[in-house]
Amino acid sequence: MSTRREAVPRLPASPDERRVSKVHARPIVLSVAGSSLEWFDFLSYLFLSKTIASVFFPLSHATAGLSLTFATFAIGVIARPLGGVIFALYADRLGRFRILSLLMILMGIGTGLLGVCPSYSEVGIAAPIVMVFARILQGVAVGAQFGVASQIIVENTPAERRMFFGSFNMSAQALSAVLAATCSYFLITRLSDDALRSWGWRLPFLAGSIIGPLGVILKHHSSQVNALEHAHPERAADDEPLWTQWSSFVRSNTDNVVCAIGVITVATASNYLWAIYIPAYVEVHLRLPITAAMLGVILSQALNALCFPVAGWFADRYGAYRMFFPVVIAWALCAYPMFLFIVDAPSVARLLCMQLLAGLFQTALAGPHAGMLATLFPSRSGATGMSLSYNVAVTLFGGMAPFTINLLTEWTGNSLVPPTYLVTTAVFSIALVYATRAGRQQLAADRERFGGRPTFACKGAVK
Repeated sequence: MSTRREAVPRLPASPDERRVSKVHARPIVLSVAGSSLEWFDFLSYLFLSKTIASVFFPLSHATAGLSLTFATFAIGVIARPLGGVIFALYADRLGRFRILSLLMILMGIGTGLLGVCPSYSEVGIAAPIVMVFARILQGVAVGAQFGVASQIIVENTPAERRMFFGSFNMSAQALSAVLAATCSYFLITRLSDDALRSWGWRLPFLAGSIIGPLGVILKHHSSQVNALEHAHPERAADDEPLWTQWSSFVRSNTDNVVCAIGVITVATASNYLWAIYIPAYVEVHLRLPITAAMLGVILSQALNALCFPVAGWFADRYGAYRMFFPVVIAWALCAYPMFLFIVDAPSVARLLCMQLLAGLFQTALAGPHAGMLATLFPSRSGATGMSLSYNVAVTLFGGMAPFTINLLTEWTGNSLVPPTYLVTTAVFSIALVYATRAGRQQLAADRERFGGRPTFACKGAVK
């Protein structure tokens, strides 16, 4: 017999709460602002990857230097799950906003270190070692950002509008990509190659290091937010051993984590490929100007920043899990035609058109992410659940994507490696969400609440 309302834990919300009050708006605004600054620092590295490769990896083969630069980025990404889980566990027990402030301070240290790091020609092998250390600090800091900031947002919004308000965290990430790409674009187009290699590439990191002092300021002006967090009835106990807290989470939420990884995988693969890998790819392999690709990134990410809340609104109105399957299938069907459209006759116009189309798909895929993951985990472990699943997906299928795709393209000589990667991640995402009990329950709940069957999901999946 069907039991559609069988428990997938949802965050509690008072039934009379219909809007975000002033006291609840403050942590939302601060979380979104912190997210924007953190991702600006993290992404600036990639938009200047070719210049950074020449400064720290002065190899004669351009593709090899680029691969080492992407590998260094991947090291920072690999640090994300560990940092994300540890800081998220503490966020669930000590207060999310307090930990978010600490993350901003760590990001400021790592970013400032990148900005002052000497080049390979000045200190030799010590230069890439220092850079790797700085990237690890950045990775640890940004690893917990999504889960902690998203949990702050969804805890302070009405349950029926969490997809919409949660989308503002995604908009913050997109806005930071716009700022990072715009800054990099002007540096590349306004400075000579020598000036860019000598000092120009350092400017975004030196400017971005302001997030550290800002984190200190916010930490000392957060008493009202901390009081609100400590009043939450489902916070993890302060005196509970960290390992006990982690073990309890794993026992109770493994299926939910797998489902959440499926939700994130296809979107993170798409984002890292189109916003980060493509600018380097079109310059090295298609001989298109990187400035054109960066302009496309700016436009598509600006589109994301504006439209993520629209996707969140649709998800609240029609069901996020109900919309997930058709959107992913449509994206998989478009992957090869879009890429062939660029490769067959490379041009700036074709590149920009496909980047904007990819941006539209990214809006539909990623806009509801924060709210979708929030429905899977109880409040007392929400930051941990979101951070773990988000970082596993991003590490394996997003952050590693530029390095993996670049390496496979070099080995095989096949220009269709990128769309093949996208289709593979799309199939994997569908399989994970559909195979998990949590995914089927969420889909059944959406169908019961909103009606209709827009996907191929089997009837009566939840027994």
